[in-house]
Order: sequence, then C-alpha cells, then structure tokens
Amino acid sequence: MSEHHHHHDVSGKNLFITILLNVIITVSQIVGGILSGSLALLSDAMHNFSDVLALVIAYVANRLAARPNSQSKTFGYKRAEILAALFNASVLIGIAIFLIIESFHKFYHPEAINSLWVIGLGTLSIILNAASVLLVKDDAHDNMNIRAAYLHLLTDVMTSVAVVTGGVLMYYFGLFWIDPLISALIAVYLIWASFGLVKESSAILMQFTPEEIDLEEVIASIEVEKQIANVHHIHIWKLSDHRIHLEAHLDFKEDLSLSKSNAIIIKLEKKLHDSFEIEHTTFQCEFERDDVKDIIV
Repeated sequence: MSEHHHHHDVSGKNLFITILLNVIITVSQIVGGILSGSLALLSDAMHNFSDVLALVIAYVANRLAARPNSQSKTFGYKRAEILAALFNASVLIGIAIFLIIESFHKFYHPEAINSLWVIGLGTLSIILNAASVLLVKDDAHDNMNIRAAYLHLLTDVMTSVAVVTGGVLMYYFGLFWIDPLISALIAVYLIWASFGLVKESSAILMQFTPEEIDLEEVIASIEVEKQIANVHHIHIWKLSDHRIHLEAHLDFKEDLSLSKSNAIIIKLEKKLHDSFEIEHTTFQCEFERDDVKDIIV
C-alpha cells in the first residue's frame, strides 16, 4: 500500500511542474530559433522536447501500470512505456538526422544570427532546467523512470551552457559558424542517447534475454539443487523495464510428491529473485518424460 502511495507522489505535483517548465523551454526555444535563425536553439529545443517526452512517459506509464489486469489484458498495460519509448526515440533520431543535414548546409553557408536571442533563451533554459533537476532529485533515487529523466535534465543544463557560450562568441566575435557546429554536436548526442533507447526497448519487445542476466549462471543455480536432474526449455525475458520473467521445464531425479516439489520450487523462486531479480517464475515439473532436453528449444 505504501509503495503505491509513493509512486503516486513521484508522478504528482513536482513531476507536473517539471513537465510544464520543459514545455515552456521547448516552445520558447523553437520560437526563438525561428526568429533568430539559430539552428543551435532549435537543436536544444529538440533536446528539451526529448525530456518532455521522457517525463510524460514516466507520468503516464506510472498510471497505466497501476491499472488492474483483466481477462482480455492479463499483463495489463505494463508495456505501454516501452512502446512509447521506442516510438519517441525513433522520431527523435529522425529529427536529429534532419538537424545534422541542416547544420552542414548552414556551416558552409553561414548566416547572421541574432545572438541576443540565443544568449537569453539559452540562459532561460539553464535556469528552468536547473529548477527541474532540483524538483525531481529526491524521487530519482527510488524510481527508474524519474532517474532517467533526471539524467536527461542534467545533460540539458550542459547543452544549454554550450548554446549560451556559442551565443556569446557570435555576439562578440561574429563567429556564426559556431551555431551549426553546436547544433550538430547536440544532434549527434541526441542520436546516441535515442539509439540506446531504441536498442533497449526493441530488445524487451523482442523478448530477448536481458543483458544483465547470465543464462549459464541461472541454470547452474537451479541444477545445484540435488533433486533436479536438469533444466531445459528455458526462457528469460523482460515484461517491462525492470520486471524479469522466467519459464522452464524441471526434470526431477525422483517421482516426488506435489508438496515436496512445491517446497523445492519455493526455494528456487527465492534464490532466483535474490540473485537475479527475477520477479516471476513458471516451472513445469517433469519425471522421466521423453522430451527434448535442450536448454533452448
């Protein structure tokens, strides 16, 4: 009960204010980028927009995940966050590629830029992002989604510092080629960050074995039980960002009673949870069954 209440607090007032601040930054930088002709401001706006998406995902996913499962949705909405993350990251990669192409064009054909817009809106972004970091700092320790958004917000402060630095150099020295250079660097970072998210979310949707799980170690921890001959037909996957499931066939050495096999399964469940953070296990118990004993079938 207390955990549910805590999750509600995480997605409450502070998170909503943080989303609002980042929407203000994004909109003001898009408008400022168009009026000033600064591609760096537009790139920073897209970077901030990625934070808005990350924060909204954290906010919405928290509520969707809390919805009860049903007969037609036995897993509930646990993968809503993964689908949204994949879509958003893919869109951001597309935007970043467009910004890089535009950066090359502007680098070879530099145009005069109203540097005061760049300095002013870059400074506004630093202040509001710093405020956002402080708002979500405490919740970042306990919630994975908020932690990811918190790291994004920290990098936003740094990219905005780069934008302001570029604005100052353009204002005092007329180095307008710095604007597309900063834009390209931010876009490359956006691709790097988004590609990691595409890879991670795709792996979950494809039900790949989680990278942090060593399959051989899992098998060894099961087969160390003296009553178990072998484990086969094993599958390990993530249902959501941090909920790992396992299913497997267990070959017993003896024709044990149901109560004795249950006792072994309970012991295995605790071991797998404590050692590998596997939340849900499904075992099919067998004795002298004539089936394929391969680990992966």
